[in-house]
Amino acid sequence: MMITKQTQAPQNLDYITGQVILIDKPVNWTSFDVVARIRNLIKVKKVGHAGTLDPLATGLLIVCSGKKTKEISNFQEQRKTYTGIITLGKSSASMDLATEVTETVLPGDLSEEKIFAARNKFLGNIEQVPPMFSAIKHKGKALYKLARAGKVVERNPRQVEIYSFEITKIDLPDIHFEIACSKGTYIRVIADDFGKELGCGGVLSLLRRTKIGDYKVDDAYDLNEFTSMFKILENN
Repeated sequence: MMITKQTQAPQNLDYITGQVILIDKPVNWTSFDVVARIRNLIKVKKVGHAGTLDPLATGLLIVCSGKKTKEISNFQEQRKTYTGIITLGKSSASMDLATEVTETVLPGDLSEEKIFAARNKFLGNIEQVPPMFSAIKHKGKALYKLARAGKVVERNPRQVEIYSFEITKIDLPDIHFEIACSKGTYIRVIADDFGKELGCGGVLSLLRRTKIGDYKVDDAYDLNEFTSMFKILENN
């Protein structure tokens, strides 16, 4: 069963046999935080999510419980859709606003034509170097832990596919976008590479995942609302 905000009385369902829950992850929560909250609510140990969102990102997180955790890889393979903002003239080690930001003056000849021309270079199959601030392991240790210690290690580029990259608004220094992409794509890396392509740097200043395959964040439970359903049960 797919649990959406239209699902009646989710607190009464069988989570051990397994459920698939659509959650709208709030800002400043890790994906693990959301899983931990839901695990505590449903009182089932076996809970996982189908694709990490950074703490500063919001949007659709698919959470599986019980026997449905076997389906996580199926959701992970599906295309993801994001909306957000790339802010030009800025750069950071994390490629977003989570670490210290340095600023650069925008080129005087920066035009819409150049922005769209740069965008075209990020369509189709492209290679990305994973960011240091990521959960990828190096010799058994997460890269972000090394990054926080001021260390940088060599990372091999990975091929990902960008199905679409729409620029929905230009309000310099902000570039509003919608991107549909394959598993393993780092939107932060696109922001950083996009800014470099334009000669001024760029950071991801806003990110929201709106779809995973055919599943939409519009159908997802707000985490606080989902929590309140179980609080009502506890108080009865």
